[in-house]
Amino acid sequence: MEGEPTAELIRAQLRRLRVNAELSQEEFGKLVHFSGSQVSAVELGQRPLDRFFLKRADEVLGTGGLLTSLLKLAERDGQPSWFRPWLEAERQAQQLRCYQPTLIPGLLQTENYARTVIRANGTLSDDEVDKRVAVRIDRQSIFLQPSPPELVAVIEEVVLRRVDEDFQGIMAEQITCLIERAGLPNISVHLIPTEVSMHVGLTGPFTLARGVDAGWIGHLENHLGGVVIDKDDEMAILLSRWEGVRNEALSRRQSIELMKEVVTSWT
Repeated sequence: MEGEPTAELIRAQLRRLRVNAELSQEEFGKLVHFSGSQVSAVELGQRPLDRFFLKRADEVLGTGGLLTSLLKLAERDGQPSWFRPWLEAERQAQQLRCYQPTLIPGLLQTENYARTVIRANGTLSDDEVDKRVAVRIDRQSIFLQPSPPELVAVIEEVVLRRVDEDFQGIMAEQITCLIERAGLPNISVHLIPTEVSMHVGLTGPFTLARGVDAGWIGHLENHLGGVVIDKDDEMAILLSRWEGVRNEALSRRQSIELMKEVVTSWT
């Protein structure tokens, strides 16, 4: 991310705001709890942009959250090219439909669950894990909009029960969060019970988004990334498969009761 244009803009804005406030790097560093040399390294691009640092800088410089907002944009810019069109579709969606056979959907993940899932990729550094977690959680900000999208998520019951002693606390927190989200008027969570052994959705996860133009687009995930689907014939197949998985799922109320039962069984 450090070579991206948005990251360069953050550093330029930071320098400009600091100079306008008539603060030396040393003086500014004391106010944000960093050393002067660390401030210099950030401004020169020799140190990664840090969320805590920029949050403190926003507070000290009275920017109204400018720098942290730009950091979110920089993190999005740093996403793979195949994912950026979907992020844009997700942000503009009025309706979202998601089926996940193996994991909690990203838009409903807690930070601890997201971190555990992302850290399972042993090739990522701690810094890269932090960046990916931040982007995933930031995606959920679409539900804080004045007119948030409607989300209907279908999840396999087995996803909730895939847990060991080390993961149990994180999973209990995640399911509790799911129950809370499912109580919101614009979010529905539906479970496909384990006794449904075979159905059309098991070939893989997919998400559908409907924008202001009333048109649908889809997103398919795989081990190498993902692909955005917008052709009419392919979308017709995905919409049909959505109806298939939705018809196998429990009602909203039954799903919430099952989630409560899963958490209770551990305690």
